[in-house]
Amino acid sequence: MLQQTQVSTVIPYYERFLSRFPTVEALAEADQDVVMAHWAGLGYYARARNLHRCAQVLVAEHSGRFPRSSAAIAQLPGIGRSTAAAIAAFAYGERSPIMDGNVKRVFTRYFGIHGYPGLRAVEQKLWTLAEEVISNAPTTLDMGRYTQGQMDLGAQVCTRSKPRCEVCPLAASCVAKRQGLQQTLPERRPKKAIPEKTCAMLVMHQDGHMLLQKQPDQGLWGGLWSLPSFETSDVLALTCRGKGIELSAENRMAAFVHTFTHFKLRIEPWQVQASYGIAEMSPDQSWIPFTALDDTAMPTPVRKIVAELPALQAQLQLRVGL
Repeated sequence: MLQQTQVSTVIPYYERFLSRFPTVEALAEADQDVVMAHWAGLGYYARARNLHRCAQVLVAEHSGRFPRSSAAIAQLPGIGRSTAAAIAAFAYGERSPIMDGNVKRVFTRYFGIHGYPGLRAVEQKLWTLAEEVISNAPTTLDMGRYTQGQMDLGAQVCTRSKPRCEVCPLAASCVAKRQGLQQTLPERRPKKAIPEKTCAMLVMHQDGHMLLQKQPDQGLWGGLWSLPSFETSDVLALTCRGKGIELSAENRMAAFVHTFTHFKLRIEPWQVQASYGIAEMSPDQSWIPFTALDDTAMPTPVRKIVAELPALQAQLQLRVGL
């Protein structure tokens, strides 16, 4: 959960998740829809699918326990090199370096490494330095404390905007401190124009039910339930017309922009109260009762749209934006 999400945001999710899935076995046995419902709102939903799959692999192939080496741990779904090394260091004391965002910042400044750390050549140079540091360290090195110390140093002292060099234990030999490069290193990602896409969403309801569409595992909001979406409002209107529904200005809800990491999505929602008995438009759609929406895994912008529906507000208070 802490990959791509801040600690303050994660804590309530973490507590609810662990309460519902207290063991690896409990997570492995759970239905994916239930797992996604407890993740909805954190974003980057492939993380949840990988976490679920990882638990299943651990139970099926490792008796519910993590392998003892970082190399073997890195073979599990959703676990990369740095996370695998951290698990091995904390759980088994393996002498393997990590390289998360905080550690990259510490190494970049301490060794005076120029270039954006996300570039493959720069990242590989940081990994090589991290391996050399460990290989030259005493055999008595406590890997758990060393690993935690690096992360804490980056999170609390060698911070992004206002590094506290006056209390840093590495200040005397830090290249960035010596050359006044604290605000220059690490170098920022080259700026790119963020593209904006548009889609229209159909907010169709009937007899206390909402029409939702299950998203494929691969792609935007993979594995979640979303409102049926269309490239444009014209395409949506044409589809509705095929169902005998004519849209007008009264059906239009307020459009808004939702920002992702690599693009912005302008969402144009249209509300339709369908006649009783209208069928789904495709096999991956279902009519979900209003009373079940609170436990349905929906992305945050979709949940906000649904919660603004007067017909729904009159029946229950939907949880929004957790």
